[in-house]
Amino acid sequence: MKDEANMYIPTFDDVVAAHERIKPYIHRTPVLTSSYFNDLVGAELIFKCENFQKAGAFKVRGASNAVFGLSDEQARNGVATHSSGNHALSLSFAAGRRGIPCHVVMPRTAPQAKKDAVRGYGGIITECEPSTTSREETFAKVQAETGAEFVHPYNDPRVIAGQGTCSREFMEQTGGVDIMVAPIGGGGMISGTCLTLSNIAPETKIIAAEPEQADDAYRSFNAGHIIADDAPNTVADGLKVPLKELTWHFVSNHVTDILTASEEEIIAAMKLTWQRMKIVMEASCAVPLAVILKNKEKFAGKRVGVIITGGNVDLDTLPWIK
Repeated sequence: MKDEANMYIPTFDDVVAAHERIKPYIHRTPVLTSSYFNDLVGAELIFKCENFQKAGAFKVRGASNAVFGLSDEQARNGVATHSSGNHALSLSFAAGRRGIPCHVVMPRTAPQAKKDAVRGYGGIITECEPSTTSREETFAKVQAETGAEFVHPYNDPRVIAGQGTCSREFMEQTGGVDIMVAPIGGGGMISGTCLTLSNIAPETKIIAAEPEQADDAYRSFNAGHIIADDAPNTVADGLKVPLKELTWHFVSNHVTDILTASEEEIIAAMKLTWQRMKIVMEASCAVPLAVILKNKEKFAGKRVGVIITGGNVDLDTLPWIK
């Protein structure tokens, strides 16, 4: 269906179609539990581990749906995007599987590990300054020069439908939860989560987790309209971008609450997960656990889904190493 801005709003049928389309290109990622975290919070936490996904992040779901849903004519000049990392490398991965070029605008401050991964998957990088303004201006030039199909990192119905397959899998694997918690930046994952759960588990509360130092979604949620920051600074590099019209539609209609965590709380939750669950996760993915640990009373006695969105970490610059 179309909203008032004339942008197509994906439906659950689009999620089902996306799941079928991308199955050959993604992993059905595992769910893990931790008795340590269950005892610490007083709840049953179930982690959906997209850090084990192809290309190391959930974003390969949306990117693959967009790339493999293109007609030959649309795909002729390849695809293009702007991204701080995981969407860039996921789109490069998917484009490589289809045999078409992928042009990516990345902030010069993006983690080197993510730049290396983009190039490893065949992506062609153009660097920009670390602000939304610079990113969009640089991208406009790249797209004009290449004529490539734009696949937005999150404000794209094809991408959101692809991200919705994550919580669909989670519900099949677990039988359901009382609360689902996922990080929020631009809102692609949370929108996909809203799209799926509002259709198959409308009783499940959806809570978004955000860094205090990049809390534009939190402020938008409380104000009732989009408030965009141009260049926030947080260790959670995947959550620096603002909501857009399409993701705001899902957030404003389906998210129960947005909770925030400090830089120190995010780093502590990331380190604790590495220590206790023995899994590699990014700082951005630690934000849900950080807000759960900070607000235990909201989750006590509940069955809680936690989406670990990715594991593309620069091992030479771990945030707890001084």
